[in-house]
Amino acid sequence: MKRIVLGVQYDGTPWQGWQTQPNGKTVQDRLEAALQKFTQGPVDTICAGRTDSGVHALEQVVHFDTHLSREISSWVRGLNAFLPSSIAVRWAHELPVPVDGEAADYDARDQFHARFSATARTYHYLLYNNPVRSPLLEGKAGWVFRPLELELMRQAAAHLVGTHDFSAFRAVECQAKSPVRTMEEIRIERRGDLIVFSLRANAFLHHMVRNIVGSLIYAGNGNKPPEWIAELLLQRNRALAAPTFMPDGLYLAQVAYDPKWQLPRQPAGLMPWL
Repeated sequence: MKRIVLGVQYDGTPWQGWQTQPNGKTVQDRLEAALQKFTQGPVDTICAGRTDSGVHALEQVVHFDTHLSREISSWVRGLNAFLPSSIAVRWAHELPVPVDGEAADYDARDQFHARFSATARTYHYLLYNNPVRSPLLEGKAGWVFRPLELELMRQAAAHLVGTHDFSAFRAVECQAKSPVRTMEEIRIERRGDLIVFSLRANAFLHHMVRNIVGSLIYAGNGNKPPEWIAELLLQRNRALAAPTFMPDGLYLAQVAYDPKWQLPRQPAGLMPWL
């Protein structure tokens, strides 16, 4: 038995999120369908983090177990042959899976897991800031027509760095046991009319990034002072924060793991084309 780890990139526009659904219109459904065709048998996958409908991934990390022996490059080429143009496997990596009873001192922490082995996650939010919408960015970037002041948004974002209760930025339907997360870094950069928000945390709550971006926009357009973000953290009331921002510009950029797994990682720059 071996564990195959995949780096998967996808355009989330045509899909109803990552997680499998009865209608089969999700990224997981299409990836598992491709795996079934390639391996001639059913394969269950586990991902680093589920993405919502319309959300993209620069590098989603997925693992599954198999008895099949294939060249690593074959997993990439073979699966891509069965995937639509909006989904692609960018890399593959093979790790061993200890058999029950094989090692008396076996510790589950010594086994790679796409979700539980992750130490941090980075999301990018791409925002088009121009008085007129761009049809070329439809589904690929959020849009704000009012001018935004980067320095105000950076001052507001500084309040979010550190370990906090993020209840004010948590979706009502969020199933996480705790609203406490550690925000390691928030960067906000402008490239012409495009603004990229980069957020890295140990983990994220449901809709957390989109809720944060919506509130930072309130600070950037002068609707709220930067200190308002600190007040939201203390009040822990989702109803007091800005509405959930559109999913179009949200990208799962990178999932961090211990170097011991030797995964073939891609850099988590602003965006590949910026």
